[in-house]
Amino acid sequence: MKKPEVLAPAGNLEKLKFAIDFGADAVYLGGKVFNLRAKAGNFTLEEMAEGIEYAHKRDKKVYVTLNAFARNRDFEQLERFVNEVKELKPDAFIVSDLGVLTTVKEIAPEIDVHISTQANVTNYRAVKVLKNLGAKRIVLARELNLEEIREIKERVPEMEIEVFVHGAMCMAYSGRCLLSNYLSYRNSNQGACSQSCRWKYYLVEEKRPGEFIPIEEDEHGTYIFNSKDLCALPILDELVEAGVDSLKIEGRMKSSYYVAVTTSVYRRAVDLLFEDREKFKEELPHLFEELEKVSHRPYTLGFLKGRNEILQHYETSSYIRNYKFLAIYRGGRWEIRNQLKVGDDVELFFPDASIQRTKIKGMRVLKEDFEETVNEAHPNQIAAIDFEEPLSLSENTILRMKKRDGD
Repeated sequence: MKKPEVLAPAGNLEKLKFAIDFGADAVYLGGKVFNLRAKAGNFTLEEMAEGIEYAHKRDKKVYVTLNAFARNRDFEQLERFVNEVKELKPDAFIVSDLGVLTTVKEIAPEIDVHISTQANVTNYRAVKVLKNLGAKRIVLARELNLEEIREIKERVPEMEIEVFVHGAMCMAYSGRCLLSNYLSYRNSNQGACSQSCRWKYYLVEEKRPGEFIPIEEDEHGTYIFNSKDLCALPILDELVEAGVDSLKIEGRMKSSYYVAVTTSVYRRAVDLLFEDREKFKEELPHLFEELEKVSHRPYTLGFLKGRNEILQHYETSSYIRNYKFLAIYRGGRWEIRNQLKVGDDVELFFPDASIQRTKIKGMRVLKEDFEETVNEAHPNQIAAIDFEEPLSLSENTILRMKKRDGD
């Protein structure tokens, strides 16, 4: 078996560094134009240059998304953008549109092209066509099951196969949704999706205007389009055996904490799988528990094991948020992200996905030229923290705590 790549999202420069520091082999990111995450923050050319340099110095890869569907008026700007980005030497462009694909191949033939999941590639014949057009990798449609993925790899072994293993899923066919266009005039296929599928819906009968009927007899209404989140960790070994080359984590709009934890968990899982399969199986419950500590909706295997999974979540569209990201350890001090107090019961999350539970014994906040002893610290402060027992801290250790009632 070939060891697959762990591919993590990078919504901005900080998240790129989190992903790489916590074990990603590669990251994917978008510029300010032509990508499907208009709200992700995204990268200026200067930030992209810094991010690519940061990754390449650590022998990691960077893929730039150009996966919006272009209109005729877009190509002049697209050509300028590709010409600018190619000078930064990214490792690949991710595209959906055939017009964008041919444009990239003409302007930057030296850079690999990956085909986005938005292209809805569901069969080996489509893979062969895209290979002949110059694609190096296909991000397969999320609707495929394991056997279909395996067959595609067997029939076109020279094509790299990338599969989403974690994160939010669109209720539409590989994200090709028009609800946002119709309900809020925001084009989901050009990066401005309003997530209309997460709204609460009721039925209205033609003869009874204004009378809203819940589809399920439930006081909360119903979320008929609302998908659960994908989590393929329990079947990671089967995906690897099917020949998947890259394991993709969704989440360019998620927090730095989310990126760090999910990347670390999948890094640890892949390494264990190739070092000691029995230990991989033993640690799966712990690793899955870590994924429960990031913001998420209820998890599902999606379509990977067939159509018996319940993919929709009918109770609420809200995320489950059980833990609070408090601080990150850098340069011998803690960068505070949320309020914390002396006496708080906390967890240390290390880059190798191990954890240590402890209690805060004391804190000193860094001022201009001295340290002030405090009982609580606040976001954007730099602090030294004493714990109940001596601990060996590594760079980028995360401090977090279980949310209290009312948080």
